[in-house]
Amino acid sequence: MRPPGTPVRLLLADDHPVVRAGLRAVLDTEEDLLVVAEAATAERAVELAAAGDCDVVLMDLQFGPGRMHGAEATAAITARPGSPRVLVLTTYDTDADILAAVEAGASGYLLKDAPPEELSAAVRTAAAGQSALAPAVAHRLMDRMRTPGQALTRRELEVLQLVGDGLSNQQISKRLFLSQATVKSHLVHVYAKLGVDSRTSAVAAATSRRLIRR
Repeated sequence: MRPPGTPVRLLLADDHPVVRAGLRAVLDTEEDLLVVAEAATAERAVELAAAGDCDVVLMDLQFGPGRMHGAEATAAITARPGSPRVLVLTTYDTDADILAAVEAGASGYLLKDAPPEELSAAVRTAAAGQSALAPAVAHRLMDRMRTPGQALTRRELEVLQLVGDGLSNQQISKRLFLSQATVKSHLVHVYAKLGVDSRTSAVAAATSRRLIRR
């Protein structure tokens, strides 16, 4: 536990050096916040977080092809006892990304276009063990709660995102360790909820509603 009066120690996890430099410049202006480490990959972020030298991890979601996803890293970090809080900081505000991060144990979800004061406040909120959600993200989660029967589940969103990425049912089944029959069943449910009758229409409808990434 962080002793009272000491700065919140931060780990910046983002694969873009310019983004990390910008975040450091903003956060270093706050007397109660201290950037102690940076990671260019999610794998490295997990290693540094395990060392126990930080209180909050600012975690991007995308680290490039073949790299661990930010949500996976978040789950790995938060699974450890006494782990630092994870605050996702990303450009993506789709349901698929938000749900993956929240279910992985993220304490907050912020968009990269947030003003500096909102970022600093979110870091402090996460460090205090409370939830820090961008207003737009909170609104999307509330919308899902209001219409649970129409909302796509995390697994349905995951399948649909892979469809949007161009994967076949067979490829999706291997990626998610599901049978092809299960993949087809998920897509049937997706079609019904979105009111469409094809893969192309489902992807188009989902991207227009910001359920999945383009």
